[in-house]
Amino acid sequence: MSGLTTHILDQAAGRPAAGVVVRVSRREGAGFAPVAELRTDADGRARLIAGEALTVGGYRLEFAIGDHFEASGLPVTDPPFLDVVVIDFAVSNTEQHWHVPLLVSPYGYSTYRGS
Repeated sequence: MSGLTTHILDQAAGRPAAGVVVRVSRREGAGFAPVAELRTDADGRARLIAGEALTVGGYRLEFAIGDHFEASGLPVTDPPFLDVVVIDFAVSNTEQHWHVPLLVSPYGYSTYRGS
C-alpha cells in the first residue's frame, strides 16, 4: 500500500497526540502548494495522501503542536517554544509507502522515515 501517513507521539505525556492539525503541502517551484489539512485520530495517526495521489517530489508537513501542548495542561511557555513543527522531505518512489512519524515534547522533537 503506497501513500503518505504520519503518527505523532507526545513524549511528555507518554501517549499518542490526538487531534493535532497537520497541514500537507507539495513543492511547486520555489514555494509550496497546499494539499490537505487533517487532524490526527485518537491513536495520533493520519493518512495524509492516498497512494494514487502521491507524486514524486518535495513535500512539507506542518504540525500545529503548540495548540496540542497548550490544551494538554502541561506547563509550557507563552508563546510556546515549539508552535509549528515543519518537516520538509522528498518522495522518490510512489510505489513505496512513506511514513513520517513525529516524536515531540514541548521543547524538542525528532522524526525519521518510518515503515
